[in-house]
Amino acid sequence: MSLLPYEQIEAFKNRGAEVGHGAFGENIIVEGFDLKSLPIGTRFVCNDVVLELTQIGKQCHAHCAIYHQMGDCIMPREGVFCKVLAGGTIAPGDLIEIA
Repeated sequence: MSLLPYEQIEAFKNRGAEVGHGAFGENIIVEGFDLKSLPIGTRFVCNDVVLELTQIGKQCHAHCAIYHQMGDCIMPREGVFCKVLAGGTIAPGDLIEIA
């Protein structure tokens, strides 16, 4: 499960990127968190869903289409990855909090 900050997506769009939701392969877009600064093990709660941060960023072995278009991609440095500790439903606009 991957999370990406809304603010970083918007800043990337302001640089000329034409990207929509899911373009980076993110599962959830969150707002108000500097995800890359959170420690591994941080837990997020949204409704019945509990996620645990397992990885910050990723190595990009083969540059994606966004990188080829823009010369950059934010997912490798801004995206985080979580394991699902408790499943459930998350809908756009739902509040996600650090537990």
